[in-house]
Amino acid sequence: MAKKTIGKDASVAEKLDALANLQNIDSEIDRIKTIRGELPLEVQDLEDELEGLTTRISKLEEESKELEGEISNRKNAIKDSEALIKKYKEQQNNVRNNREFDSLSKEIEFQELEIQLSEKKIKEGKAQIDSKKEVIDEAKSELEGRQADLDAKKNELDEIIAETQKDEDDLVAKSEKARKQIDDRLITAYDRLRNNLRNGLAVVKIERDSCGGCFNKIPPQRQMDINSKKKIIVCEHCGRILIENPNAQKELEEKEAKKKTTRRKTAAKKA
Repeated sequence: MAKKTIGKDASVAEKLDALANLQNIDSEIDRIKTIRGELPLEVQDLEDELEGLTTRISKLEEESKELEGEISNRKNAIKDSEALIKKYKEQQNNVRNNREFDSLSKEIEFQELEIQLSEKKIKEGKAQIDSKKEVIDEAKSELEGRQADLDAKKNELDEIIAETQKDEDDLVAKSEKARKQIDDRLITAYDRLRNNLRNGLAVVKIERDSCGGCFNKIPPQRQMDINSKKKIIVCEHCGRILIENPNAQKELEEKEAKKKTTRRKTAAKKA
């Protein structure tokens, strides 16, 4: 048996009922997603932050290793300079003239300056390593804290998903089924409204003589047109599709009855 589609040949009442049913299903899906709140975004933000901290720590550790390598090279350079100084001093004992002695003295002085420069660079390198170590320790401590936050948020999110996933899956299936029963033109309009409205309400009831979406007043005659279901009527202010409130007619009748009673009492007083 072919599925019934609420298409062009369907009555306006059938179309409105189908759209109202779809809105009820989608609103329930929205409610479930609201229960999760900002948790998925918070989890993603924490994961991004952890990735950034991990990258930062890795970079700092790599820079520290490079500094350690430079310090090691400087220490080796000092040893080489000390060896050269010892060699030049020994050679000074065997020079034949003052020119050779002065030349060796200059070489010794140069190597001593090289040692001083290397010692300075070693000192600076160690200071940088100590500074980076402090930053690394702080980053690791922050990483541990953020990891704990992430674990807690993930557990919370997993619990909510476990509680609501089956209901959401069932509702999504119902929504897809309901969509197949409505013609494409109406679905397009419905989706456009849903996507452009913050609360996702594309189809709303009349509540207390007002639009159930933007709460602007709806004239009595327009309410009667909506309740008659002879044509699809949208809110003049927000564009939402308006449907009858089952109690709206009763409320209107009660209001009219109160007005008549008030008029009778006023007329009796004047008499």
